[in-house]
Amino acid sequence: MTARLRVVVADDERPARAFLVALLRAFDDVVVVGEAASGQDAVALIERERPDLALLDLQMPELDGIGVVRMLKKRRMPLVAFVTAYDEYAVRAFEVNAVDYLLKPVEKRRLRETLNRAQERIEHAEVVEDQSARVGSAIEDYESAVRAPYLERIPVRRRDEILIVQVPQIASIVAEGELLHLVTMQREKFTITYRLKDLEQRLDPARFIRLGRGTIANIDLIAKVGVMPGGTHVAILSNGQRLPVSRLQSRVLRERFLRL
Repeated sequence: MTARLRVVVADDERPARAFLVALLRAFDDVVVVGEAASGQDAVALIERERPDLALLDLQMPELDGIGVVRMLKKRRMPLVAFVTAYDEYAVRAFEVNAVDYLLKPVEKRRLRETLNRAQERIEHAEVVEDQSARVGSAIEDYESAVRAPYLERIPVRRRDEILIVQVPQIASIVAEGELLHLVTMQREKFTITYRLKDLEQRLDPARFIRLGRGTIANIDLIAKVGVMPGGTHVAILSNGQRLPVSRLQSRVLRERFLRL
């Protein structure tokens, strides 16, 4: 008897996650070994359970499906299928690179096809490097297709005038509900109404880094990084700001900036 396919599901929306898990449990040759409500939880779950297949929601806050893949070490990379609301760029990139995907709402028949493909790849002993390279290429194609010109300036309304804030001058961006507080190199403070996730997509990732769920900082202005208890850090900017770094982003910070 063929071993059952070990699957994990990651989606921050509980109804969508529960629906997908229910579909999976209807198949006798599948066992759901874990569910994750965030990208951070998905990374930990995959590293712990070593599943055959990971069904990752493409859109999750702080760490999305693509971010999960980037956080995984190659040797721990399972087969991956991205789950998404219709996105023509994602679909095109995944199809070109033979990376499986499921469109929401997921249909049982289409899910069965994904499971069959995963089982075939396992039976043919597809090497991890092939899977990793294919997913990596799909991510590159997708991000190059959706990339819009990065912002160079942000208009800020202040009473009866609109001020133009130059993006390179911004030291940090901190979310407070629907408000974003911008602090410049000179410690000038501005407030706009915008979602942090949406603004982050319009900022150059080579210039800005997320420090936590509600904080982004200018990479070039991080002067020092303090080590805190529990494996977290605090970023100290050249304008004197001290910004806490979440445990997840501390890991990203270490891998990207604190190693030669």
